[in-house]
Amino acid sequence: MKRRLRLRNNIDAWILMLPMVVILYLFVWRPTVMGTVWSFFNMKAYTVKDFCGLDNYIKVLSHTQFVPMLWNTVQYVLWSLVIGFFPPLFIAIMINEIVHFKGGFRVLIYIPAVIPGIAAMLMWYFMYYPDHTGLLNMILGKFGIEPYQWLNDPNFAILGIIIYSTWKGFAGTMLLYYASLQSVSVEIYEAAIIDGAGPFKRMWHVTRPAMEGLLLLNLVRQIISVFQIMEQPLAMTGGGPNGASTSLSYQLYQYGFNSGGKGTGQAMALGVIIFLILIVFTIFYFWLNRKVEDRY
Repeated sequence: MKRRLRLRNNIDAWILMLPMVVILYLFVWRPTVMGTVWSFFNMKAYTVKDFCGLDNYIKVLSHTQFVPMLWNTVQYVLWSLVIGFFPPLFIAIMINEIVHFKGGFRVLIYIPAVIPGIAAMLMWYFMYYPDHTGLLNMILGKFGIEPYQWLNDPNFAILGIIIYSTWKGFAGTMLLYYASLQSVSVEIYEAAIIDGAGPFKRMWHVTRPAMEGLLLLNLVRQIISVFQIMEQPLAMTGGGPNGASTSLSYQLYQYGFNSGGKGTGQAMALGVIIFLILIVFTIFYFWLNRKVEDRY
């Protein structure tokens, strides 16, 4: 009887999971496997030709701009962590601590998340516009400062794009942190206050342990998502100036869609390279998360 009940529960569970398994197969597993296999073939658009071994990988890795594009991608990730990782946590803690207008702050901060992506990119593009009509240059002009080139400056292009990306994705991350803070027992905070712990000690000894798992998850998720950045440089800079903001994923797009069908094999190979790099971060996350769980 127990065996039959267990079998029935398993069948019911698989029936519930089947739609998701089918979706994962069609849109994740199958394309990933096919892309990996096709990366070893010559491609004419999306028609598979003859087997070429590692030729596509050699073409990608020997491309004169591969190392600069890899470094650009690393810069995107580093700048994202510098200016975009901790501020959502601090704002979530601030909203959790304040007494009045919590709901209003949450709504105001979440507004950027509901603006359509391309519209928001174009809005920031015109804010960065390099002549006196750009919003930021209009502000500089009020202080008698000459217009700055902003996204036309190779030294600022990546940082400018990351400032926009941080502004756009700030709200969702902040709400995740805020929801996690709600699960921390109020009694623990009250006990810390009675013991004389100030705001920073409460943050380190109470908030940090309760949120370490989520912080680690968001750290790896942010690295993975920013490492694949493509739409922002495509819409805001076109990879320029002179390739200064071209990322690996942007180059993958160029291989796949702007090469007249001649670069599809290289696109597949570059996709596999990016996948392997990100797998390393994912394995590191699982290892680090297990260490954190074992500690608590």
